[in-house]
Amino acid sequence: MTSRAYAKQEQEPASEEVAEAAPGVLRLQLPIDMPGLGHVNCYAIEDGDGAVLIDPGLPGPVSWSALNQRLDRASIPLRRVHTAVITHSHPDHFGGSHQLREETGAELVTHESFTAAAGGFRTADEVDLDLLELGPDELVELWKQRVTEMAPTPWGTRRQPPPDRAIRRWIEMGGDDAPPRLRFPDPTVRVADGQVLVLGGREWLCVHTPGHTADHLCLWDPEGGVLVSGDHVLPTITPHIAGSAEPGDPLARFFASLDRVGALDGITVCLPAHGHPIADVAGRTADIRRHHIERLDVLRAASAELVDAPVEAYMKVLFAERAWGQMAASETFAHLEHLRLTGEAASRRDSEGLLRYQINGDVDTTDSDDDA
Repeated sequence: MTSRAYAKQEQEPASEEVAEAAPGVLRLQLPIDMPGLGHVNCYAIEDGDGAVLIDPGLPGPVSWSALNQRLDRASIPLRRVHTAVITHSHPDHFGGSHQLREETGAELVTHESFTAAAGGFRTADEVDLDLLELGPDELVELWKQRVTEMAPTPWGTRRQPPPDRAIRRWIEMGGDDAPPRLRFPDPTVRVADGQVLVLGGREWLCVHTPGHTADHLCLWDPEGGVLVSGDHVLPTITPHIAGSAEPGDPLARFFASLDRVGALDGITVCLPAHGHPIADVAGRTADIRRHHIERLDVLRAASAELVDAPVEAYMKVLFAERAWGQMAASETFAHLEHLRLTGEAASRRDSEGLLRYQINGDVDTTDSDDDA
């Protein structure tokens, strides 16, 4: 049987192999089925009290079963897991933490700003008990209705629900009889930037790296030269910059976070949340920064033809058609806002409530005086 070749490391399906990714750090790959991603790396660090897990994967029986299988293979009893560190507020990283705490009493460690809003994710725990009586098709329709009833995006469009198949997948994560529910964890330990955590008998520095989400956390072991980077630094794809979820200039914060991590002295290996270990962190952070600089250049060039245009018009220039949608629009918005906040663009609301941008020039504001 021949193995399929994947264009990007992050697309590769989860391997059942448990391997030492760095001295004293085991890599457990857990399955996920999300656009552009086939696995998430859960890292295990053993100590005298048991084990710490970093990013325990998605919620639901598939990921939970895989986690238990990998722990068995690593000879780590589930009951010995005493701590879970969550790098940021996206469900493929925090989703399994709630069940882990219920099963083991594990402490849940996050950055102090960890919140459902930080990653643009909303928990569905606010459902009423009547939902338990709804069938799968009714739940899908209710989910879609609630998304469309949310406030418009910051750039003025109605929010669009994901495809039905994606909604069904989230529902199934809750089990056969559960309503559409992703339980957002309640951290028991919140850490600040620069705080030291002792994991596996080693001191790890907490490094706050906002940009991908406002609450993103990396862990840095200066003595061992090991960086756990979450989604901040990935080997072959660039992290999504969520303009719809973070006020201000998330792209500028991401650039500053990249520069900070790229300047760390003595990194021997970087352990990302998806894909394989990275040796040249400074080079990779420079590549990611360059990618976003090039996107800004694409927007500047497109403005000559678009002149005064809504976010979705710029999105269609920045992304291939297969990627068009709310995530692409959100990242486009983040880049346009960066240009506006650095003085290269102006924006206005038109009579339909859409935010329109003009780059390198003044904009007619006769429709509205409401800037973003």
